[in-house]
Amino acid sequence: MSVLKSGTLSQERIVFLFAIVLFAAYAVLLDGFLAPNNLVAILRSVSVLGILAVGMGVVVIGRGIDLSMVAVMAMATAWQLAMMNAGTSPLIATSIVLAGVVAVGIINGLLIAYAEVPPVFATLATASFVFGLVRSRFIVQDAIPVPPSASFILEFGQARLAHMPIEVVMFAVAAFLSFLTLRFTKFGRYVYYMGDNFEAARTMGIPVRPMVIGQYVVSALIAWLAGLITAAGLQSINTRVVNSTLLYDVILVVVIGGIGLSGGKGGMRNVVIGALLIGIMLNGMTILDLPNIYQNLIKATILLVALIVDSRLNPRDEQVGQQGDI
Repeated sequence: MSVLKSGTLSQERIVFLFAIVLFAAYAVLLDGFLAPNNLVAILRSVSVLGILAVGMGVVVIGRGIDLSMVAVMAMATAWQLAMMNAGTSPLIATSIVLAGVVAVGIINGLLIAYAEVPPVFATLATASFVFGLVRSRFIVQDAIPVPPSASFILEFGQARLAHMPIEVVMFAVAAFLSFLTLRFTKFGRYVYYMGDNFEAARTMGIPVRPMVIGQYVVSALIAWLAGLITAAGLQSINTRVVNSTLLYDVILVVVIGGIGLSGGKGGMRNVVIGALLIGIMLNGMTILDLPNIYQNLIKATILLVALIVDSRLNPRDEQVGQQGDI
């Protein structure tokens, strides 16, 4: 463990090196791994996961966690498509869902910042509420297709930039914009201050409660973006993804990439490296035709190891559950 004591950057380098070693091993041992189509498939497979991890990363850096992201991703997109299938204009449907997504982010923030509910429980409850409300009241089936009236979504899904699928491009854009926000804006600096020492940030006069709300609104909006990109690529959205392992994969990307759960550490580079490692690993297991149950077992084991390593590198303190008084 001593080789990791120097901090997140060392962990980042080790994960990046492991990704290179794994890539080289797969290239030698697996037929077709280096085929151009397969390399693009690796990037496509982690794009939505990476976009979700961008939103999760912002929240985790600020000493939170958002377990409602996948529910918001699936249910907001499904509701939007259902309204358009029913004849609602795309502009009106999008505006209604935008308001709903922002409301979910605000509710998460209010529960955590003002009601002082721990983030794990607040966002888990919100996820269940969002899924139940939308599935019971606003949609009639699990899989919702993109209607012909939403031609902008269909065209977006077929778009390419430099021969690269649009979802890969959007992952890169989301990561880059989040990097700029965290590195060069007041919002980003405050997120790091809050994550590093919540009490000190409050004492400095940082409006920690509005900042918490802002983090969860950003997370919800990024989750909705991931849902739209999923629908654009698949021409539909399936709400059963809420009950899949996607949320755990998102946490795995964030933690294994080197963003400490104690907050205040890491950045978008960690998200990209974590997503690439998981993408390479999953692609190799798919080529090997490894059953899903064993893939999930391997991912769960890696997540447990990553959490143990994170707890050693970034010990949490008594302030983690506090949300300030401003």
